[in-house]
Amino acid sequence: MAITRFAFPTDIHFGAGARRQVAEHLLAQGLKRPLIVTDRALAALPVLAEFRSHLGGLEVAVFDGIAGNPSCAMAMTGAAAFKAHGADCVIGFGGGAALDVAKLVALMEVHDGDVLEYAWDHPQVRPIVQPLPYLVALPTTAGTGSEVGRSSVVSENDSHEKRTVFNARLLPRAVFADPELTLSLPASVTAATGMDALTHNIESYLSPAYHPLCDGIALEGLRIGARALVTAVAEPGNLQARADMLMSSMMGAIAFQKDLGSVHACAHALGAVNDLHHGLANALMIDSVLDWNFEAVPAKFDELARAAGLAGGGAAFVPWLRSLKAQIGITGGLAARGVQREQLPRLISLAARDFTGATNPRPATEADYARLFDKAW
Repeated sequence: MAITRFAFPTDIHFGAGARRQVAEHLLAQGLKRPLIVTDRALAALPVLAEFRSHLGGLEVAVFDGIAGNPSCAMAMTGAAAFKAHGADCVIGFGGGAALDVAKLVALMEVHDGDVLEYAWDHPQVRPIVQPLPYLVALPTTAGTGSEVGRSSVVSENDSHEKRTVFNARLLPRAVFADPELTLSLPASVTAATGMDALTHNIESYLSPAYHPLCDGIALEGLRIGARALVTAVAEPGNLQARADMLMSSMMGAIAFQKDLGSVHACAHALGAVNDLHHGLANALMIDSVLDWNFEAVPAKFDELARAAGLAGGGAAFVPWLRSLKAQIGITGGLAARGVQREQLPRLISLAARDFTGATNPRPATEADYARLFDKAW
């Protein structure tokens, strides 16, 4: 039997009000000059000012140069802001884009060159050898789970192709998962990020890689999220539903260290070509891809259906997903979201090359991706 290595080391502070513990935590580590890494839209909202009001005793600077899908240029600019402030730690505050950039800001503070040189598939990939500055993460969306992940997805500046930096050193040292930070999310963002969380749980469970710990976490993450998402969208002030989605999101991100599948391969392509929100891209592709995957692993679909509380076995799972999407306002296909027919060749090529497709339960060729994109049209 092969030797497989498992690790679940992240220190998580979970619950309403957890954000108020950040200053005490950093001061206890002897840290006083944090750089908050966040996005432009969030920086303009009261939620950031409210969070900063709890950072007494710290000399705080903010880098808010993040918009849309994170790029290499954003990460390098953030690293320059770290140096300019003389920062001694990083606070990632936001959704997946902000948290991914926060990791890379910490990375580039102690490593030379360009951030792309540390992507796992770079032809001369550089090793991550230095301990990173102390990093804490506060998610403000319940979707990517980047706060508990050891990877950072970043786009090339020109081509916008997604690249992934992957290393255990990227794990935040502490996570402050406060569902109150997600209360102001618009319904459309709650829906899209919620589908991202569900996709992570689903695809990680369907991956053929061996990781029973992740399988159990994925199924429970799906169970929690499946019961909470509609309520979180319909009742934005429902703190329990928000907390459940935040937990489902973290569980999905922990589980997908087992790897993902072709839903993500397609979503990464849609992000590169059309700059679609990642969670929305997953939602637009998930039923088409899973419908195609069903015949490869029907017993696993039975387990997914059971976790989602469905009668009728695995055959009921994809129809349930379609119904769920409609309930939370995600309707229409790719065409309704601005994807053009002439973009299909590049979408197909990018998806077929994406590393996440390597662990899809059913091997996919370019011809298969062509059919999947066409079905999602």
